[in-house]
Amino acid sequence: MRLLHTMLRVGDLDRSIAFYCDILGMQLLRRKNYPEGRFTLAFVGYGDEARNTVLELTYNWDQHEYELGTGFGHIAIEVDDVYKAAEAIRAKGGKIIREPGPMNAGTTIIAFIADPDGYPIELIGARR
Repeated sequence: MRLLHTMLRVGDLDRSIAFYCDILGMQLLRRKNYPEGRFTLAFVGYGDEARNTVLELTYNWDQHEYELGTGFGHIAIEVDDVYKAAEAIRAKGGKIIREPGPMNAGTTIIAFIADPDGYPIELIGARR
């Protein structure tokens, strides 16, 4: 068994693809419209789906906004240097919601950013 993907519902698919690809450096792996169901799926990630876990961005044509709820926590991405990654994301227009620094009650360096729909993404320093 392996984890294939995490699905996020997004309000503007092109805006979300731009965020994940242009700001976070992922690749658009595939995109397909489902006219009968009135939705579009786009898969983005850091590598092909055969060997990597990816994100499925689901755009429901008649829904442009979602409540995030309290059950979902965040997506986590490992980066070499949290401080540099946060600055690069900020320079590209990304929103930092928790500045880089040690995690609460620990020493691991983390930061949090938000995607265009408000989903939190944790940046975690690479463990060497």
